[in-house]
Amino acid sequence: MDFNLSAEDLSFRDELRQWLADNLPAGWGVSVFEPEDEDENAMFRLDWERKLFRGGWNGIAWPKKYGGRGASLIEQAIFAEEMARAKAPEGLNIIGRNLVATTLLHHGTEEQRQRYLPKIIAGEEVWCQGFSEPNAGSDLASVRCKAELSGDHFVVNGQKIWTSFAQYAQWCILLARTDATLPKHQGISFLLVDMKTPGISIRPLRQISGESEFNETFFDDVEVPVENLVGELNGGWKIAMTTLAYERGPEDALGRNSHLNPATPKPIETTSSLRRGGRSAIDDPALRQRLAKSVVELELMRLNILRSFSKALKGAPRGPDSSMNKLYWSHVTQDLYETALEALGPLSPLNGGDPLSPAEGKFQMSFLRSKAFTIYSGSSEIQRNIIAERVLGLPR
Repeated sequence: MDFNLSAEDLSFRDELRQWLADNLPAGWGVSVFEPEDEDENAMFRLDWERKLFRGGWNGIAWPKKYGGRGASLIEQAIFAEEMARAKAPEGLNIIGRNLVATTLLHHGTEEQRQRYLPKIIAGEEVWCQGFSEPNAGSDLASVRCKAELSGDHFVVNGQKIWTSFAQYAQWCILLARTDATLPKHQGISFLLVDMKTPGISIRPLRQISGESEFNETFFDDVEVPVENLVGELNGGWKIAMTTLAYERGPEDALGRNSHLNPATPKPIETTSSLRRGGRSAIDDPALRQRLAKSVVELELMRLNILRSFSKALKGAPRGPDSSMNKLYWSHVTQDLYETALEALGPLSPLNGGDPLSPAEGKFQMSFLRSKAFTIYSGSSEIQRNIIAERVLGLPR
């Protein structure tokens, strides 16, 4: 793999770097930060996404026909790393931009692309993902939410859970069972649902972090026009696998890694200044070894993701190696924040509102958020099964 950037790639990087310098708020990351209130933060992230669109930096991987830049994988990697370097906020419409759009580009009709893609990239319509159910999270093929065809529409009844950003979304991609007589993988359809449709109710779920990113979503005789079916009737499983391939793919993993790498020195700086037993906490050889391990693991993660990029550049199809990336970053991230929190010792329970809390309580919040990493986007148990069966060839 050649890590040297071409002249064109360097020009792309410099253009993006200058745009970020010109458009991020003055003092960003030093004296100016994202709002702490959850709703204010969501609107701040949506406004940022719209600013990216106006600058030509939203959905850069999309074809130019639909408002993107047709960015290469290398340019996507540069984009992720430069956004992280600048500590730029993450847009709110992650599901719409990264999952819905790519799924429609692969499986949608031209009418569907023309209707939905312009509003996604402009930040005018936010999307959520109605896949998981209370008893069908990791076993996604066991969905029980039903969609019965009635004339020119489907009638949807059922429940979804862990629906990220549902309280802010205008649209939802929904997996629903449309034929209970078929094997469970074959009786599922993929629908686009207007969240303003009568019969939809949303209940936010309070998470361990105190946030409510996740929601329960209920569908009670919700009518969905037949033109909102993506692909063939009962063909939703194949389409959902495309969605998940991008949710677990190298682009997503590189973005996470890029945001983690600039954050890595923070635990080192904090433990260097933190006094324990008359000396710096980082002088503890066991702690220093764990911090070094996290640094090494993050670099290994970056290199493995770039290897996936390299395979894609050579024309290799998306495969089960995305499960290896997802499994790895989930546990590496959890380990990093566990180490950071342990390093604080008796100060670890103090949150960001306490003046004695090291690093403004950021380690505590990151630690709590990280507990979901080994569950969402496919649990670690499911990823290990995929790797065992499809990479190692082990029996089911």
